[in-house]
Amino acid sequence: QVQLVESGGGLVQAGGSLRLSCAASGRTFSTYAMGWFRQAPGKEREFVAAISWRSASTYYADSVKGRFTISRDNAKNTVFLQMNSLKPEDTAVYYCAFQTRPYYVGNYSNERQYDQWGQGTQVTVSS
Repeated sequence: QVQLVESGGGLVQAGGSLRLSCAASGRTFSTYAMGWFRQAPGKEREFVAAISWRSASTYYADSVKGRFTISRDNAKNTVFLQMNSLKPEDTAVYYCAFQTRPYYVGNYSNERQYDQWGQGTQVTVSS
């Protein structure tokens, strides 16, 4: 059974930092690209960042480029999202997700390219 468990969310002041983690199981983690998405209240879920299976390539939404960094540790089956210089508009529930098939990045910003999702972790940035 595939499982993704996010952690590391919380309340932080604007300008602060948080590091999200996503522990994966049930698939050969090292062969799958991974993504982070977020959903703010009243808004659709949106792409944040993605990383290829061996970290050779990373991708970011324009809104987080230069502030967020995605990384992974295949030995620990974990993907991370380091978030710096946080803004109130970063407030959302953050989700990690598995791509639909191994050794594939595809249209990494399209949530339909992902078939397994975690339960999400809340990030709240106060002004």
